[in-house]
Amino acid sequence: MTQPPGVLQLLPSLASGGVERGTIEIAEAIRDAGLRPLVASAGGPLVAELDRLGVRHVALPLATKSPLAIWRNAAALAALVRREDIAILHARSRAPAWSALIAARRTGRAFVTTYHGTYNENLPGKRLYNSVMARGDRVIAISGFIADLVRSRHGVPDARIRLIPRGVDPRRFDPARIPPDAIAAQRAAWGVPDGEAAILLPARLTRWKGQPVLVEALAQLPGQPVALLAGDGRDAYRDELLALARRHGVADRVRLIGHVDRMDVALAAADLVVHASTDAEAFGRTVIEAQAMARPVIAADLGGPRETVEHGITGWLVPPGDPAALAAMLAQVLAMPPALRDAVGQAAREAVLARYSTAAMQAATLAVYRELL
Repeated sequence: MTQPPGVLQLLPSLASGGVERGTIEIAEAIRDAGLRPLVASAGGPLVAELDRLGVRHVALPLATKSPLAIWRNAAALAALVRREDIAILHARSRAPAWSALIAARRTGRAFVTTYHGTYNENLPGKRLYNSVMARGDRVIAISGFIADLVRSRHGVPDARIRLIPRGVDPRRFDPARIPPDAIAAQRAAWGVPDGEAAILLPARLTRWKGQPVLVEALAQLPGQPVALLAGDGRDAYRDELLALARRHGVADRVRLIGHVDRMDVALAAADLVVHASTDAEAFGRTVIEAQAMARPVIAADLGGPRETVEHGITGWLVPPGDPAALAAMLAQVLAMPPALRDAVGQAAREAVLARYSTAAMQAATLAVYRELL
């Protein structure tokens, strides 16, 4: 009996992250659509999730940027494509994409890319290196902002671009699923005093994510609100943030809480969620996760969040890198009657359910595959 077409997704590794999570969600959709999903990467903790779904993982050193390794990986992928009758190679990162592009050309198979980031061009040759993400038979842009970048930077015609925003699983991110005692326990674990606001910034600890902007804004707020910086990062940067908090007299109100396993619970326990990136975010998945949890969100006015946050309706936008502007908006939102603040959160959840669900992302991606089969 003829087996269904295979779709191979490629990425550097399967550690935690939005690209990795999206890969698993699409693998599940490929399986449920009656196609054969495969994923190739250097491995990582999330391989266990593929195993749970019954999705085959192929271990290859795709995290390396070595030109020799890219050629070796291309040969291995071409052999895999022929052996497993892969119809589509879908690359989600640059080094694996170069190997996948070579393998696709050698075997005559379709090549798809997802353009996940803005990809800086601060070194000679970087535009050429980045350009592989614009060479797909179809180029999936994760936001309108990225679609515009792909057109302007690489000259990709609209006929090859497909706009597919990232999605959030409303089953996982559902405020009705979080019991009040779990929220109380989380706030107690954070050490948030009774009656004070918990302001959550969920992002890996790296400078462009804007943690210093929130720390400086915190010092300008009335009362004793607590800033919760959720995410992993280098020890040197953690020390820098703590030193900044001490200089501004808010060290006792800044918590570096590290990696969060239950982000849905953390979001439910927060009074406000902040996105403070100082560089343009390609999409900003944490924003829609917070909105799905009906949390009031204040986001930096650049990149993807401009598309997911409607100012004053589903959240608020502030100039990036401006602690005073962020502090003023935080004070304004915290001073709102709770019912009004909750109404904005509910409007945000309804907008996410309508436009940014995992199911919508999966269906749109499957539609791209069917164009090429």
